[in-house]
Amino acid sequence: MAVDPLIELRDVNKYYGELHVLQDIDLTVGKGEVVVVIGPSGSGKSTLCRTINRLETIQSGRIRLDGQPLPEEGKELARLRSEVGMVFQSFNLFAHKTVLQNVSMGQVKVRGRKKDEADRRSREVLEVMQQLARDGMTMVVVTHEMGFARSAANRVVFMADGRIVEDRAPEDFFTHPESERAKDFLSKILKH
Repeated sequence: MAVDPLIELRDVNKYYGELHVLQDIDLTVGKGEVVVVIGPSGSGKSTLCRTINRLETIQSGRIRLDGQPLPEEGKELARLRSEVGMVFQSFNLFAHKTVLQNVSMGQVKVRGRKKDEADRRSREVLEVMQQLARDGMTMVVVTHEMGFARSAANRVVFMADGRIVEDRAPEDFFTHPESERAKDFLSKILKH
């Protein structure tokens, strides 16, 4: 349990119609912690992040930020969103390419950059995030970059079917996943 929690989700449930996308989510993120959220497509990772800055509303449970409930609307909500930044890494990505190829492609096609320079600039995104983590910024990161998860995270949260299945130190998770779902996920993703 984090000593000084910045983000707290308690018994959070979210539905899209009949689809139960977040199921009884409990998550605490301490100040200065970097929590990486990973899991198969459709596991609820992005929805989880979107509830934290109230881009998505929840049906039950509670979310607190720095000890305060999330504001409903108006100026307080605007202030929340100015302090809780959100960067979409996988917005309209091509599934058959890596994150690096996706980020580089726009630079190559649109800006006319050479491929190696575009690749270099794309990797810099992860470097900036690692530096922000070292500087003590609190981050909840949804990523497919296992290298980043392993090197920059304090904790790895593995989600499947709308639930948090594992919440552990990266080294523990990557070397000794406990659940069958995590073992299956890692065996697929680490082969690529």
